[in-house]
Formats: sequence, C-alpha cells, structure tokens
Amino acid sequence: MTTDVTTDMLTITENAATKVKTLLKEKDAEQGALRVFVAGGGCSGYQYGMAIAQEQEEDDLIIEKEGVRLFVDPESAPLLRGAEIDYVEDVMKSGFTIFNPNAVKSCACGSSFDTADSSGQGQAKACC
Repeated sequence: MTTDVTTDMLTITENAATKVKTLLKEKDAEQGALRVFVAGGGCSGYQYGMAIAQEQEEDDLIIEKEGVRLFVDPESAPLLRGAEIDYVEDVMKSGFTIFNPNAVKSCACGSSFDTADSSGQGQAKACC
C-alpha cells in the first residue's frame, strides 16, 4: 500500500467529490474510492477510465482530497500528474471530465489524449 503525500499528483473539484460521494453511497461502497486510470487506445492515443473500487491494489497510490479517496495505479500516475477531475452538468452533457496538463492533443469529447512524447497508441476510429 502506497499513499501519495504530494499535493500536485491529482486534484478533484468540490463538484466532482460530491458526485463521487453520492456514487459511493448508491453502490454501498462508502469505504471505497474512485479508481482513476489511463489505458492505451482511444482516438488520440490514451483514454481515461474511472471506476468505483471497493478495495485498493497493493501498489496503488492513494490520494485523499475533498473527503474522497482516489486510487491510481503506478503506470497511470505519471500521465495524470497535475490533472484535475471535475464533474460538469449542463445542457449538452453531464459527467466527469479531466483537465490534464500533460495532454498536448485530445479528442473533441475529452475522453482520450496524447502526450508530448506521443507514446499513446491512437486508433483510427471515430471520436467518442
């Protein structure tokens, strides 16, 4: 078990934290966390993923912000360093969004991105 004590790893807005708390309660997982990860793929190279996690993995970074816990695996951590998770609700869409200072290119919907070293493996498919 690893706890990340740095304040710049990953942040979450108050809106997003409130939504995470609601989801955890709905799923009977108040002791759980939001798992945030990056996977290869998507139209820009990498894609974001989130899931409710009941338990942490052995090598997870554990970040506590705004009264919620976030689990991040060590492979995703460098790609998420400095990112901010928000929850947006407006006429066009509602859902979690990530502002990632490491992204130099992203798709229109914001769910996939690439970094300056272009190590993501973009796929030839329609965006979102």
